[in-house]
Amino acid sequence: MSNKEKDLEKFAQKQRDQTRKLIDIGIALSAEKNISVLLELIVDSAREFTNADGGTLYLVSEDESSLEFEIVQTDSLNIRMGGKTGEEINWPPVPLYKEDGSPNKENVSADVAISKKLVNIPDVYDVEGFNFEGTRKFDESTGYRSKSMLVIPMLNHENEIIGVLQLINARDIDSNETIPFPDDDIDLTASVASQAAIALTNVRLIQDLKDLFDSFIKTIATAIDEKSPYTAGHITRVANLTMEIAHVVNKTKWGKYGDLTFNEDELEELRLAAWMHDVGKITTPEHVVDKSTKLEKIFDRVELLQVRFDAIKYQTYSEWYEKKAELIESKGNDPEEIKKLDEEYSGKISQIETDAEFCIKANTPGEFMEDEAIEHLIEISKKTFNLGGETRHYLSEDELENLSIKRGTLNVSDRKIIENHAMMTLKMLNELPFSKKLKHVPAYAASHHEKLDGTGYPLKMKGEEISAQARIMAIADIFEALTAKDRPYKKPMMLSQAIKILGFMVKDDHIDGDFVEIFLKEGLAETYAKEHLLPTQIDWKTSDLEN
Repeated sequence: MSNKEKDLEKFAQKQRDQTRKLIDIGIALSAEKNISVLLELIVDSAREFTNADGGTLYLVSEDESSLEFEIVQTDSLNIRMGGKTGEEINWPPVPLYKEDGSPNKENVSADVAISKKLVNIPDVYDVEGFNFEGTRKFDESTGYRSKSMLVIPMLNHENEIIGVLQLINARDIDSNETIPFPDDDIDLTASVASQAAIALTNVRLIQDLKDLFDSFIKTIATAIDEKSPYTAGHITRVANLTMEIAHVVNKTKWGKYGDLTFNEDELEELRLAAWMHDVGKITTPEHVVDKSTKLEKIFDRVELLQVRFDAIKYQTYSEWYEKKAELIESKGNDPEEIKKLDEEYSGKISQIETDAEFCIKANTPGEFMEDEAIEHLIEISKKTFNLGGETRHYLSEDELENLSIKRGTLNVSDRKIIENHAMMTLKMLNELPFSKKLKHVPAYAASHHEKLDGTGYPLKMKGEEISAQARIMAIADIFEALTAKDRPYKKPMMLSQAIKILGFMVKDDHIDGDFVEIFLKEGLAETYAKEHLLPTQIDWKTSDLEN
């Protein structure tokens, strides 16, 4: 084989190697989804392709006024900054425009960004038109010798500049000496930069869409919380606590769930579900969500009840005075008869006031209403008075039903309305086109009120039908509700009492005892309490489990 044939074969082999390398780089760039890793991969790939000693990647600032350093590498100086290294680059950005608004043509990277044209410099110490004072100072301080430089614009699909890739000191493969960047490599290197720009644009677009979706979810969650002044922050607290439990479960290597690990996609799926677990409450009327007393609807109807009892009392006074006038007219001013009448009616007035006081007190939710108290309400409701010639009961059926609520402020109808939010959550989220990785979000979000014994809602799921994710969210939701210091229908609960209730719910087969054990033993309950509860509520600590 002649020398000419050998040279031709060598050139052909180089082209094959570069093409193969270009394909491999393209595949690697398109596969990477982490921006920090991708930025570093871009510089690594371009340097490997050109056998460059160093490389710098700039990205255009958000206001498009400068180029910001993202990656800086120099092999011979053992410099790797930015990207996944975690080493911050504190160098000032390169301005694209001067103070007078004219383009910054003196800096080669700025010039390339503005002109969108590649620049290939054999020796930066022997070039006109660009200012390399900064490069010279760097060389003086490090003993380095910057020489050849290839600066390539990175353009997105709309031909907009998004960054600049700068390669320094191409090296001869055989001698390792610094050489100019070969002309026959430039087009292929520009192709690498183009692929890198597309990959970076795609990753940014995906991240922007995720950020937009995430912001939208949090906005909806905030709007739901703000429907009621008593639940502001509920969704945020539940979402954060859910994720804290999930992360601790990943670290825990003991117990039933010692081998359970949620990967990044599963954690993201759970996070979104936790943020949207109450989205169905958009359909729940505010007067039910905010029902702070038993008679409250659009307003607290206890005021009408007070007016009614006052009317009954004044009507009784009027009847008393009429009876007294009739008595005096028929029998004269008889002290005994008048005394008897006064005692009768003062007793009636006193009983009306007592009945009113009892009903008003019953309107305010306490710990628990006994059966005797409900029987007393029934007796009061049977009493009648006359209004406009019509006989009416002291209490209407609706008032009796609501005042007889044993615990809390919600009657059966109210509770069904509240519980319906879980089904509405499922229906609403099932309408959204979640990706394959997020397909379980609707199910997880809607299942946080399911119970292991099948008595929960909305689907009456039982046992293993309830996912681990939903079980974790249920604990977070229940614990937040028990310990909340801002609910109108109950006093702030002591932490020790909340822990006891979790224990009762485990015994009743409502929630997962193994997850509760992790929640308590790993200190999450105590940590949450210190951050969100009143100091006066905290009467329990993790070490109490040992006693």
